[in-house]
This record gives sequence, structure tokens and C-alpha cells, in this order.
Amino acid sequence: MPGFALLTTSPALMSAALAAAEPAAAPPPPPPAAMPMSARTLPARRAVLPLGWTLAATQDAAPLPPPPPAQEGEEPVTEIVVEGQVGPPKSDPAEAINEESYRVTQAVDEAVVEPVANAYRDGLPEPVRDGLGNVVRNLGEPSNALNFLLQGKVGKALGSLGRLAINSTVGIGGLFDVAEKGVGIPYRRNGFANTLGYYGVGPGPYLYLPVTGATSVRDLAGSTIDQALLPFVVGKPFNRIEYAATYFVVNGLDQRLEFDEEIASIRNSDDPYRLRRETYLAQRRRDIAELRGEPISERDRMWLEELEQMKAESRAAPEAPAPTAGEAMPVEPPANPESLLITQPR
Repeated sequence: MPGFALLTTSPALMSAALAAAEPAAAPPPPPPAAMPMSARTLPARRAVLPLGWTLAATQDAAPLPPPPPAQEGEEPVTEIVVEGQVGPPKSDPAEAINEESYRVTQAVDEAVVEPVANAYRDGLPEPVRDGLGNVVRNLGEPSNALNFLLQGKVGKALGSLGRLAINSTVGIGGLFDVAEKGVGIPYRRNGFANTLGYYGVGPGPYLYLPVTGATSVRDLAGSTIDQALLPFVVGKPFNRIEYAATYFVVNGLDQRLEFDEEIASIRNSDDPYRLRRETYLAQRRRDIAELRGEPISERDRMWLEELEQMKAESRAAPEAPAPTAGEAMPVEPPANPESLLITQPR
């Protein structure tokens, strides 16, 4: 078989035949053309948040001590019990209803009551407004005197009766507070709610009512007695509905202006409803403690100091000028723009 002998005896010819049988290798692809920067797809940029600790730092830290061994006869601790209050506080069992009432009342106050009170303050001359306020306070002196007497404070009861006599005569029906400015007898507010608290009646559940505002069951009952007493003690013409209504409107506007700063400070806080509730209850406990000659608790002192600090900060803060029509509000740039670049991996 000469052909077979040729293949086995001729290596050069065999290599040539094998090379001819293999397919031609594909030429290497040309190098890609340089793409412009605008056509490239850059990877999504991610913000890198610096961390103040590393794994190495935690490894270097001292290990936590093992728990103390159980004493003889004791079972080992296998669970952690966390105790806390669930639901509304005991002083405010109707918290959800009260908070909604507070929200609605504040909306009405901003839309109606506050503008009316400001118009009352700015529209009437100060002497006229002060005279109306003096009349309202003078009409409350019989209730003040009666409650001081019920509390056994005869000197203060006589002081309230003296104010009533002086201001009703020399002060022309209470228009001028001659008793304080001329004689030096200060005005002291009192009521049946204070008398109840003085004799140990608790405040009961906290309430926030649309017209009354912050109150409690005890304070609501006491103020109702105070208001019902006016027509019987003072008599004509305040036993007629139009005069009594005028008295309550003027008294309400005066109190709204008196507590305007406090209302604004609470409204601008982080939790207005809770701050209003806690400061009101603290103020009422302080009033009762002062009648009894007792110190107030540290917790009440903390709430009252926080409120006073907020009022001081509100007075010290300059008012920002309102933007004119068509002027955009300035937006301050972030301190670290990198922290705003938050992307999702694709």
C-alpha cells in the first residue's frame, strides 16, 4: 500500500494536509472606535456616607462581660421584659377625641377667633379696651371673694370685696382699676374649681372642648358654677341674655389676647396637643399648690419652664419678611450636596 507508506513516511506532507482540512481562523476584530464622552454610559453615582466606626474598631473593643451566674435556686434569665404604658395616659382617657377637637379648634381659632381678637385689640383705643377688661374683672370679684371665704382665706376675701366696692364707685362701675393703682389691692382670680381642688377633689379626665378649650371635669364644673353665679349675684342688667352674652364675649377676647403668646408658642412646637395638655395640667396643679402653700412637683416645674423658654425664644426670634407677589421663597443649599445623591443600583 504505497499511499499509506507515503503518509507515514512523509511528515511534512501530513502536516500540510491537516492544515488544509482545518477551517480558516477568523481575523481578530478591529479595535473599537473611541466613543465621545456624551455617548458613554457612566455607572450610577452613589453617595458614600462616612461612618464613624469600622469593623476593626469593634474587634479591638473589649468584649462584653458575661451575664452573672444564676444564684442557687434561681432560674437563669432567658428573656427580657420591657414594660411601658400602652394606650392613652390615665389623665387623658379620651386622647383621640380630645386631639381631634384640639386640631379643629385651632383651625377655627386661626381662621376666626384670632383675627377677631386682633381686630378688637387694634380697632379699639387702648383706654377703651382696658376699661372693658376692668369691668369684666370687677364683675368677677363676688365669685373671687366667695371662694376665698370658702377656702378660709378671709384676708383675701376682704381684699376682693374691697376692690369691688372701690372700683364700682370711684372707678365708675369698674371702668378704672382704682383699687390696684390707687390703693394697692391687687387683682386675684379665684373660682369654684380652685375651691374643689383646695379640698382635695382631683381634676378628673382632661378635656379639650371646642369653646372652652383645655379643661378638666373638675374645672368645667367649677367654671359652670362661676358663670351661673353672675346673674344672681350681680343682678340687673346681667340677668338678661344680651348683657350676659356681651360679658362672655369680652371676657373671651381679653383672655385670647392675654394668652396669645402662649398659644402661638404651643402651636409652633413639635407636639402641640401634648404640650398644651401637660402645661395646662401643670398650671392647674401649681394654682392648687399655691392655695395650699405647697411646693409644686419637679415634673410640673419642668413643663412650666419649658413653656416659658419657648415664649422667650418666640419673643427673641426676628420675624422673617414675607415674600412679595411673584417672588420665590429662597431655598438654602444643603450643607453636603453629596448626601442628596441617592441612587438605586441597576
